[in-house]
Amino acid sequence: MYCFQSRMAQLATYSFTPLQRLFCGINTNTPVLTLFTKNPCPLCDEAKEVLEPYKNRFILQEVDITLPENSVWYDRYKYDIPVFHLNGQFLMKHRVDIEKFENQLLKIELQG
Repeated sequence: MYCFQSRMAQLATYSFTPLQRLFCGINTNTPVLTLFTKNPCPLCDEAKEVLEPYKNRFILQEVDITLPENSVWYDRYKYDIPVFHLNGQFLMKHRVDIEKFENQLLKIELQG
């Protein structure tokens, strides 16, 4: 299930309020896939399309690295987007490695 947080509420903590959980149907065990992006980002758009078949298994959180509050991420990833973190841990960059993504997602699902 995709549940997009507003760009104004992007936080690196990956936390959700009870209202967000209710509104988005978020199970606290649902993995959070964070996409570090900017606008425009054709590779990010392509990556989201590749991930579409898995959308019911994770929450997608987008972080616009060009916003002032995300300057740390901009300094780190300005030449590498798209970059993905899964549950706060670096997963992949540039393109979706679907095998790696599936393996990590399954690992998290089996732990929960």
